[in-house]
Amino acid sequence: MKNLSILVIGLSLLICNVKAVALNSSDNTGKATLVQNGTTAFKVSSSQELFHLAQTWVSEFKQANPSVEISLDQLQPVAAMASNHLGLISGSETDILNNLSNWTMVVGRDVIVPIINVKNPMFSSLHQFGISPDKMAQLLKEGEKANWSAIVSNGQNVSVQLYLSNDEVVKSALVNYTNAASSIQGMKVWTPAEVIEAVQKNQFAVGFCLLSDLRNAANTNLGVLPIDKNGNGRMDNFENIYGNLDEFTHGVWIGKYPTALSHNIYAISTVKPTNENELAFLSWIMMNGQNQLTKNGYCDLTGSEKQANLLTLMSTTTGGNKDVNTASGTQSWPVTLSVLALIGLFAAIYFYSRKRIESSLLEKEIQVAPLLIENVVDVPKGLYFDKTHTWAFMEKDGNVKVGMDDFLQHITGKITKISMKEVGEIVRKGERIVTIIRDGKQLNLYAPISGIIVKHNSTLKSNSSLVNSAPFTDGWVYQIEPKNWLREIQFMFMGERYTEWIKDEFVRLRDFIAASVKTNELVYAHVVLQDGGELTDNVLADMEPKVWEDFQTKFIDASK
Repeated sequence: MKNLSILVIGLSLLICNVKAVALNSSDNTGKATLVQNGTTAFKVSSSQELFHLAQTWVSEFKQANPSVEISLDQLQPVAAMASNHLGLISGSETDILNNLSNWTMVVGRDVIVPIINVKNPMFSSLHQFGISPDKMAQLLKEGEKANWSAIVSNGQNVSVQLYLSNDEVVKSALVNYTNAASSIQGMKVWTPAEVIEAVQKNQFAVGFCLLSDLRNAANTNLGVLPIDKNGNGRMDNFENIYGNLDEFTHGVWIGKYPTALSHNIYAISTVKPTNENELAFLSWIMMNGQNQLTKNGYCDLTGSEKQANLLTLMSTTTGGNKDVNTASGTQSWPVTLSVLALIGLFAAIYFYSRKRIESSLLEKEIQVAPLLIENVVDVPKGLYFDKTHTWAFMEKDGNVKVGMDDFLQHITGKITKISMKEVGEIVRKGERIVTIIRDGKQLNLYAPISGIIVKHNSTLKSNSSLVNSAPFTDGWVYQIEPKNWLREIQFMFMGERYTEWIKDEFVRLRDFIAASVKTNELVYAHVVLQDGGELTDNVLADMEPKVWEDFQTKFIDASK
């Protein structure tokens, strides 16, 4: 631990050194560091569909760095790649992307969206039930024969008019998502503007285009068709991202939209960029330029992706630029040495930490943690369950025992302390009733019923982990004299209803983890966040207090 502290202190000193050197080699206005003794001009080529975004990036960068000259053209990327200047292309440019000799970096994402007319008579039903992946596949396979009655509950007996954008990205994404290749290839395709205009005019139409196309259009009567991602026949609260385009874009970013319906935006070059001005431009895109993505209808990168790209660009600068003159190289050598040392220190900390963790695991003989899946959750019959993951059971004397359900204890891991209310206190349904604590991190749970506490489980004060090992027997928390038992149990689950609800909670849990956890950190490497992936048991156990706070507000409190 002492050695690790020394490494961290050294890292801090190096960061300060790098900042100091950088400040000495640039002005104090926050502009990117540019080569002043060599050429300040470079060229960017953009594919047609990204040209507006490219114009915005170039314009904003030039405002911050007036000394640099960037020429932007709309040549086809295939032609542009004949030279070494930068290109901005979409995922549709498969010929270039498949060329292993080209250097590429993901700088943003675009999203394929199904759009509908808000005047569609089934608009409310669609927002209630959504369209499942199977229904979307059926819609595309039936084509002109598709009928609204087969697509949505209570749908009218009216044909669905389909309009498909001629963008190759749109077609390939739909094929991957629905496996309806032959049907899509046979559909008539339109320009994005024609698709949007057709859906605006036809209230029974469905169109497929890019989110950026939708944002750039006058779409006063258009909306995104809600997708029932988990295919359970309804739009759950955690799937509700379709209120407006800003809410939808955020939902895409945190993983609530099918990943198969998005594609990358790339910076590309025939060789890895080494010109400092090009690297400064790419670094600016990773920071300030990300804001322009959302403003123009695209999705920005996650924090870990931006960090990884910046480290890649930083490592590129250490290789030097053979075209820069000697004076410039002499001025920049402190930065180069500092960056090299910084990268080496990062690597040392990483491998040192990893070795410590692996050694600890071997010493304690810890096996691979079991998966947290639906069939591990115990669901006793005869108990009522509340949406905030507490349970209630009326005993023969008329008093009601309450406690924490098995689902929640599988998430928190071993509870080390419990804070309970006193006997005689009055509680109301939905009020905080108990605080569970693990190593200082805590969650508040809420009363499933109203009444007076007549007894609490004093054993939990000395053996709190009973709520983990026996949540429905020895791990009960209170006995309560109920006040509105018959009315309040109508809002709780029992038996099969609870089992079905827990399935939705697993989906909501994965969405929460995807949104809240820094997946690139070694300590969270056990969390699987891909579509259809599983979580490990006790998934919150070793996570930082901030994640527990987010779980309280965004998962437990959101269910009240």
